[in-house]
Amino acid sequence: MTDSQDSSTVRPGGGAPGGGNPVAPAPAGARTAADVVTPALVAALTRDVAGSGKTSSRSPLTGEELAQLPESTAEDVDRAFERARAAQRPWAATPVRQRAAVLLRFHDLVLARQSEVLDLVQLETGKARLHAHEEVQAVAVAARHYGRRAASYLRPKRHTGAIPVLTKVTELRHPRGVVGQIAPWNYPFELSVGDALPAFVAGNAVVMKPDTQTALTALWARDLLIEAGLPPQVWQVVLGEGPVVGPEVADRGDYVSFTGSTRTGREVARRAAARLVGCSLELGGKNAMLVLDDADLDKAAAGAVRGAFSSAGQLCISIERLYVHEAVADAFLERFVARTRAMRLGGALAYGADMGSLVSERQLKTVRRHIEDAVAKGATVLAGGRPRPDIGPLFHEPTVLEGVEPEMAVCGEETFGPVVSVYRFSEVDEAVELANATPYGLNSSVWSGNARRAREVAARLRSGTVNINEGYASAYGSAQAPMGGMGDSGLGRRHGSEGILKYTEPQTVAHQRVLPMAPSLGMSDEAYAAFMSRSLRALKVLRFR
Repeated sequence: MTDSQDSSTVRPGGGAPGGGNPVAPAPAGARTAADVVTPALVAALTRDVAGSGKTSSRSPLTGEELAQLPESTAEDVDRAFERARAAQRPWAATPVRQRAAVLLRFHDLVLARQSEVLDLVQLETGKARLHAHEEVQAVAVAARHYGRRAASYLRPKRHTGAIPVLTKVTELRHPRGVVGQIAPWNYPFELSVGDALPAFVAGNAVVMKPDTQTALTALWARDLLIEAGLPPQVWQVVLGEGPVVGPEVADRGDYVSFTGSTRTGREVARRAAARLVGCSLELGGKNAMLVLDDADLDKAAAGAVRGAFSSAGQLCISIERLYVHEAVADAFLERFVARTRAMRLGGALAYGADMGSLVSERQLKTVRRHIEDAVAKGATVLAGGRPRPDIGPLFHEPTVLEGVEPEMAVCGEETFGPVVSVYRFSEVDEAVELANATPYGLNSSVWSGNARRAREVAARLRSGTVNINEGYASAYGSAQAPMGGMGDSGLGRRHGSEGILKYTEPQTVAHQRVLPMAPSLGMSDEAYAAFMSRSLRALKVLRFR
């Protein structure tokens, strides 16, 4: 087990005591929490949030309190749904192109005012500014995509009827009503408004419970979407402890959208099933990256750093298992470990740090437990391995482990922190089998210099997304394609047609013309049955679907 970090000194040049990761210097005049989260801002953002109680949020960067927030009761949630239902009907009657125009205006506002939300995301999550910007990118892409494509996704569709020509069939899409959304803390901009945008443009209202830790970011997004033209009552926000307020939201929505842990996701699914309403769940992951023997090792090492340590590893699609072909393992690890040790840690509200803080003491404890358990049972720390209280209360070095065995907690449990375990393999079949040996199935990564070979390997991996020569961003950022998990990683998909159609109820309208679907024109039952049998054979020959 590694010694805990001595917080008394920092080496000249920005390095940490004992040779740990360097510290990114804060630029002169950098903004502070007090500069950003003013009483006026909190009052403006929470003006529509009902709650008789009070709760508070703290910044993981320093531990200081950010804001006092309203705390909603079950009665407050009831009233939020009542307001949302009343507002949803006229919103659904608004032409889809007008609803889509709101998203396109929101796209422009997000890019123009991104510095505001970047500050909030950093203060509430502790992540580095570049990683916060990934959320800005994702939200802008989703707003543009559904702003441009919603009308085509939702338009009435013609289908071949039971009797061609005589049966005219149209598929309509109706909004579900009021969506209950429970959003997590790790990507508070993207996983709040980014997930809500397709629900809104499909004609739904939303009652959202963001995590209290990151509520200001979600409320800022709501404020900006209202500025873009969304009727305020269409998006209701309730706040409070997840086990208290979350079930109230899940029990009232006409559809439930949840992102979080697999354990809680199962409970959300049970509640939705009991009411026979649909749900989508993006849950945990223990994602694997495969480095084949023909990979570009410099690019793979850089990609592994991004894949494992973006947002301090606190993203569901983060890489936690790294399988490297034995022929290139030593050369790859030399590059990967060097890059990991060189990562700059910091919490300034500015660009420059390569990694920020963990979000909570709970996450830090999980990281420490996994590392200490692995080391005690024989694993080796190749890089990192220590908390960094010299920077902030919840900082931890990006950590690379080798020699991890199945009995170690880090092998199978989701860490959700800056820890990656390295395993060597000799055959691709072995690597695929190991990568698939998990109940999760959210994201995977394959690195190879041969595109065809990489695609063949990708198709064998049991995960909802697979990135070739990238860790996670290329698949997630492709908003026209579905994104989600298999197995214990969830149900349903975000993005693409599935990401918006899940918020709708399909309706088939079939218009039978001229002749009925029954004996007519004096036909006997036997004659009608014989006629229909001949017709069915003919339709097959004519290749009707």
